[in-house]
Amino acid sequence: LQRHKIASWRIDDTRYAAEIRTAAARHRIPPELVRAVIFRESGFNPNAAGKAGEVGLMQVLPRGSVADWCRINRLPEPSLRQLRRPEVNLEIGCFYLARALRRWEGYRCQTELALCQYNAGERRAAKWRPEDPEDPEILSRIGIRSTREYVAFIMARYRKYLEESKQGADQ
Repeated sequence: LQRHKIASWRIDDTRYAAEIRTAAARHRIPPELVRAVIFRESGFNPNAAGKAGEVGLMQVLPRGSVADWCRINRLPEPSLRQLRRPEVNLEIGCFYLARALRRWEGYRCQTELALCQYNAGERRAAKWRPEDPEDPEILSRIGIRSTREYVAFIMARYRKYLEESKQGADQ
């Protein structure tokens, strides 16, 4: 299943709105970005599972982001069942995304670099960063096609959600 290729009209991207807002606020990241990541990662299916062992809404990796979250917060590793719970999955996914956003602070393409890190790891993201932090161009630098498509897709969806939020606030 390629979740990101499912027709968008078949996905209820308003599910878990309160949980997304809560987790995003706790980690000081835009809920629209979290929503865009979830759309691409799982299509808002909390039971989604990836080929490499990714789990839940934000497709957190037990031996990656989950292990980091547990180590930093001095918590025991949650079970797979717990990782499928939206609140737990969002907490870990938002923690990991916020950490990536902080890593790339000062870059005009901060969000894109954070998404590269979320998808392909920090080492690869570092290889793709522009030498000039003011350079907004990142997509052409991403050396893995699937990551380039991942970042482009999420950024387009993120912009769509930001526009929807702005229109909602204007009304």
